[in-house]
Amino acid sequence: MLKFVQDQIPKLDFKKAKKKPISIKCVQIDEPFEVETMEGRMKGKPGDWLMVGVNGEMYCCDAAIFKKTYDLCTDEK
Repeated sequence: MLKFVQDQIPKLDFKKAKKKPISIKCVQIDEPFEVETMEGRMKGKPGDWLMVGVNGEMYCCDAAIFKKTYDLCTDEK
């Protein structure tokens, strides 16, 4: 079985990929919250985002990670 360790990128033939631009639903929550995810219960901090994925799954996203990886859509599509 292969094992990979954080911060030790293996010498493999990696390719580049871009995440598809798929819109999801999200809302920023201003108080501590919990959400039941597919992996179990997840806790969000004030300012974190509650996300609803393409299959209706819910999860939370740290506010700093959201800022780095998401842009809010200006249209309603």
